[in-house]
Amino acid sequence: MEQQLNRLKQKVLNGRQINRTEALALASMPLEPLCASADEIRRKFCGDQFDLCTIINGKSGKCSENCKYCAQSSYYQTEVETYPLLGSEELIKQAEYNEKRGVPRYSIVTSGRKLNRQEVEQVCESIRLLKQTVNISVCASFGLLDETEFEMLRDAGVVRVHNNLEASAAYFPNVCTTHTQEDKIAAIHAAKKAGLSVCSGGIMGLGERMEDRIDLAITLRDLDIQSVPINMLNPIPGTPYENNVRLTEEEMCRIVALFRFILPQAFIRLAGGRGLMKDQGRKCFQSGANAAITGDMLTTSGITIQRDLQLLQELGYRVADL
Repeated sequence: MEQQLNRLKQKVLNGRQINRTEALALASMPLEPLCASADEIRRKFCGDQFDLCTIINGKSGKCSENCKYCAQSSYYQTEVETYPLLGSEELIKQAEYNEKRGVPRYSIVTSGRKLNRQEVEQVCESIRLLKQTVNISVCASFGLLDETEFEMLRDAGVVRVHNNLEASAAYFPNVCTTHTQEDKIAAIHAAKKAGLSVCSGGIMGLGERMEDRIDLAITLRDLDIQSVPINMLNPIPGTPYENNVRLTEEEMCRIVALFRFILPQAFIRLAGGRGLMKDQGRKCFQSGANAAITGDMLTTSGITIQRDLQLLQELGYRVADL
């Protein structure tokens, strides 16, 4: 096994891609050498750069989609707070808060299949005002928009769009039936055509197999995604996944390491669920992950910015300039 691991590591370090069969072989490797190899790949292609971002829940609840993991879906009885699209004052206030604490990237995330045109126009005006006063990179997660709407966001000052694929193409219908993964991929292509970069990843612990996780990573590679959030399911009471067993930190480290082998140059981002880990993701940051969402999540508490900055300093990372 050690010989095979070293061979596949050298293959990636030499700029070549591993295939699905090779990735499946890596999935059964001893954890510690696998993670060490993934971290070596990360250092080769990404150095000590760490991409830190924060998110704000810009519109909450009453979502028309039936994603089984989500507290904001109108299909499920949860305790999530609901409110319409936030105005400029609150969006700017939170952006200023994060900029002052050293976070270079700020993402506005909204519930629902997509923002309607009036809401897109409203949030674009907020972003224009924000960019006049706050020196922070703005990202957006507004659902299945079209190319024209993505162009409006770009012109307002958005640089990156977030749209998670959530799971492999084969497993996605088990997660959501009100839209398809093809709908998501079409939105990703539209965002790229509009000149925006794209952040896209998935949620681990939905009931998927390791093969599904590998297939998701390969799809992201095929789409040339360079910012890849890996969420660990936080089972929310009232959702269909409320009784799912949480993944262990060891399982998350293995997933992160495999994603690093498949996506050697990407920022692999620990996102939702990191606060469930006793070490707050430290081992994952030594297994190939080099990005994170800091601060509060959409409907669950996160980890404070100050604690994250201290952790990154201890690990020898440098927050990337944008």
